[in-house]
Amino acid sequence: MTRDEAIAKLAGLVGQDLRPLADTYRVTVWKNGKKNKGWAGDVVERFLGLPANPVQGPDFGDWELKVVPLRKVGGRWQPKETMAVTMIAADNVAATPFEHSHLLDKLRSLVICGRESVSEKDDHARFVKAAAFDLGDGALYRQVQDDYESLRALIRHGGLASVTGRIGLLVQARTKGPGHGSTTRAFYARTSLVARLLRLES
Repeated sequence: MTRDEAIAKLAGLVGQDLRPLADTYRVTVWKNGKKNKGWAGDVVERFLGLPANPVQGPDFGDWELKVVPLRKVGGRWQPKETMAVTMIAADNVAATPFEHSHLLDKLRSLVICGRESVSEKDDHARFVKAAAFDLGDGALYRQVQDDYESLRALIRHGGLASVTGRIGLLVQARTKGPGHGSTTRAFYARTSLVARLLRLES
């Protein structure tokens, strides 16, 4: 299935509650008092025909799926949180300009979906919309490029430990992993970037 085919099929999911579909596809939402944080993404993958697969790698060959929670604020949908894009390999980032970066490759390969988040219980969660990541070649591309290059410069001169989540207007780099002592970092799309790429401002 191509990205365009996935976007077309996902149009039929808009407005549907993903919780009943979780039961249909036998996707676990809660178990022993713990929530499967990726349950909504699992449901959307099953809807698109991808079987359960724990192997790491692109979900659909040359593109991947991300599902982000949205909430209504002042009658408009807004991303509830930032979105992890890809892990940071410090040596690779230091040696690679944005136009050849793993970050840009990942952004170009994503289909991003928004789903309703009413509470932590996730008793219901309507599917809101889907869109292909498209930075284009204008101001949006240049700002993400500037963010990456600023973070790249920090890594080159001060190492990965010098990077903080405060850097970057649309893309930030911060710790990812279990526990407060995690030393691994990932690139995250800030909520403002997620909103623009989901076209929530329109």
